[in-house]
Amino acid sequence: MQRHRPGVSLVELVAVVALAGVVGGAVAVTINRQQLFYRGVSDLHYAREGVRAATEVMSSDIRAMSLHDTVRLRADSAMEFLADIGSSVVCQGVGGQIGLPARHPESNSLSAFLVEPDTGDIATFYVRSADGREEWERHRIAGFSSRSLATSCPPTSGFSAQADLDAAMTGFVVTLADPLPGGIRAGVPVRFLRRARYSLYRASDGHWYLGYRRCNAVGASTCGPVQPLSGPYGAYSADAQVTGLSFEYFDAQGHPLGPSDSPLMLARVDITARGERWQPGAKSGQADRVAEAATISVAIRNRAR
Repeated sequence: MQRHRPGVSLVELVAVVALAGVVGGAVAVTINRQQLFYRGVSDLHYAREGVRAATEVMSSDIRAMSLHDTVRLRADSAMEFLADIGSSVVCQGVGGQIGLPARHPESNSLSAFLVEPDTGDIATFYVRSADGREEWERHRIAGFSSRSLATSCPPTSGFSAQADLDAAMTGFVVTLADPLPGGIRAGVPVRFLRRARYSLYRASDGHWYLGYRRCNAVGASTCGPVQPLSGPYGAYSADAQVTGLSFEYFDAQGHPLGPSDSPLMLARVDITARGERWQPGAKSGQADRVAEAATISVAIRNRAR
């Protein structure tokens, strides 16, 4: 007598394989969509971070600048000006060399620098003339170096202490391209300026970035190689509503400034950045643009009153 063994028929096997393929395909589609979703969220976050970086970097420099002949370029996608990079006080001065106090990293300090000045930057000294006029007198820096406090700012100056000398702290010596007048004495505030240009530029990869150039301190504008700061952003356009980076300039009454208006009228700068990223489209397979835009208004702290 022939016994029937339990098993799976060919038809049942084909049906199971087909069903498994359908389920596997559905799972794969779901996973792919999830990956595209999270990639899109990541790209949007990246674009937002780029926009935030652009506005934060530029706004701090613009807010702190002084308007007295410091704004050298006001364009729709570029701005060039003398930015504050540090401050200190004069300890002692002989001819073209000025001694400065030490920098205390963990406490209040008379010397503070975002970056140390060097050849080509500008030192401005606060002076008050006999008739009561106040101004910042400018001198081009020929050299900047660290020196012992005994040489640059001894305790007898009143701007350092013996404890600083015992701790082997160092001060600074600034060498100027031209000697100081007699009106620069110990205790005079000094600020350090560096000429910089921020602009939207197209890199070799075809994308647009926020770039920084260091420029010569005096004379006609001559800038060094561009350094990318953040991006990519939207492409440049003369249309302020779509361009990747735009600057708008206003006076104290909120009126837009034209190219021929005096830089001393500048009271506010509006910066708009439009970041973008490209990712494969979830449906069409084409590239989808992920964009984020932000505008910040920066009031000039040291503007002319």
